[in-house]
Amino acid sequence: MIVADRDKPNFDKDGAHWPHRSASTFVEAGGLTFHAQTMGEGEDFLLLHGTGASTHSFRALMPILAKTVRVTAVDLPGHGFTETPLFTQMTLPGVAALTGAFVEAAGLKPAVIVGHSAGAAVAIRMALDSLVAPRAIVGFNASLQPYAGAAAPIFSTLARLLFVNPLTPRVFAATASRRRTEKLLTDTGSTLDAEGVGYYHTLFKKPGHVNGALAMMAGWNLAPLQEDLPQLKAQLTLVAASGDRTIPPSAAAQSAGKVAGGRVVRMKGLGHLAHEEDPEAAAAIILEAAQLAAAAQEGSGRADEPLSAPGSG
Repeated sequence: MIVADRDKPNFDKDGAHWPHRSASTFVEAGGLTFHAQTMGEGEDFLLLHGTGASTHSFRALMPILAKTVRVTAVDLPGHGFTETPLFTQMTLPGVAALTGAFVEAAGLKPAVIVGHSAGAAVAIRMALDSLVAPRAIVGFNASLQPYAGAAAPIFSTLARLLFVNPLTPRVFAATASRRRTEKLLTDTGSTLDAEGVGYYHTLFKKPGHVNGALAMMAGWNLAPLQEDLPQLKAQLTLVAASGDRTIPPSAAAQSAGKVAGGRVVRMKGLGHLAHEEDPEAAAAIILEAAQLAAAAQEGSGRADEPLSAPGSG
């Protein structure tokens, strides 16, 4: 690890006013201390955030789901209040294995896993590697495809160069003004309220969090995931927001088409952080996917045509 743990967000200080702080817990797993939040009762739903985010990304979604299920959100390795592993572990299989260790240590048996962006890739990799056995995986603006074309090697090389430079996380954190944070979020196609921007700003000001995000980007390789997608047994629902400027909405159909029964749900007028912009619609999509997967599992129904998100038109 290049940036020391003291440069990571501190739960007592930076998390003093964190959303759902009372639901937070710390779990030892895979040689790391994970930060997670759990609320509600019933079967387990697991929420995995995207690169650069944390449990706060699900602050509005969690209470809605918790009305009917037990929902757990976890800070991925290197993110938020979870410790950062060795760089060699920050590959997609490595992060999936560490997160799988958390799931086991926490005693969770996720029936449904919801992943945003890179979190969706982690969820699918976990299932493919038999670390979890959900009946359904729901990916919001899922980052499942490698960069295409001649520029592909440039992106991965740039991420590695940024990561190995110890000054990069510190420079980014030092210059992460609230205005710059808001612009970064707006550039994804999403508009968050002041509270939402504030949580991202808190994280972006910490070199340790930035380091974790860069490490994950530098170690990411999605080509094997694409090759393995047809082996996925869980019902896959990919949610594509029409205003996403980070992941092309067309990518959802391409990936869903590789999975038996794969579905695409479209959310109109929202961006990359669609689940934060309209948590009610996001929850409706998740619960519908869970019900369809349960019906298919029981042999009394199946996933059919792509849908439009309730209340998102």
